[in-house]
Amino acid sequence: MKIEVSQLGRRFKQDWIFRNVDVDVASGDTLAVVGPNGSGKSTLLKIILGALPSTEGKILYTHGNGREIPAEQVYTAAALAAPYMELLEELSLEESWNFHFKFKPKIKGLDFLRGISIIGLEKGRAKQVKNFSSGMKQRLKLGLAFFSDVPLLVLDEPSSNLDSQGVAVYHQLLDEFKGKRTVLIGSNQKSEYASANKVLDVTHFSHGS
Repeated sequence: MKIEVSQLGRRFKQDWIFRNVDVDVASGDTLAVVGPNGSGKSTLLKIILGALPSTEGKILYTHGNGREIPAEQVYTAAALAAPYMELLEELSLEESWNFHFKFKPKIKGLDFLRGISIIGLEKGRAKQVKNFSSGMKQRLKLGLAFFSDVPLLVLDEPSSNLDSQGVAVYHQLLDEFKGKRTVLIGSNQKSEYASANKVLDVTHFSHGS
């Protein structure tokens, strides 16, 4: 998916979070959206996903074949992993997997057991999500996002709550899938986006600058 962001701005009450954001993301690019906490990274990603409206500016989305994607349909072509993303706590791991892939296409040839093995959650197969640690929940979020066969992948603070093994899983998945889809990474940790081929610092567009 190609994304063209033009003169994008978002205001909260009387204050601009950011303004005049311009960036072109080619199909297969990995874009890191960086800045300190509170700088507007997550807000920008949510706007690109269509979860929040912008105050001004526009975003154009196109498939690799040049066909435009209506903004209101972008969420169907995207997968998200983020700390603020809610999981259904009452479901088991397998039920969560099946529920997610009712709504998103799964990459071909990957079954449930292989998927949870890749993300290191074999021991949690029968557990309800509410009994998962924060790190297990993050692994599940990452797995569901990476294993969705969609052209846009949005990862906000992807290594949040992960131990060193979980971080290794994240990098393994990123290395495997980058270039095959468009990836947006929201982060203030260089290690999370070291392989990105483009970087957008939100602070350059803050306070109406």
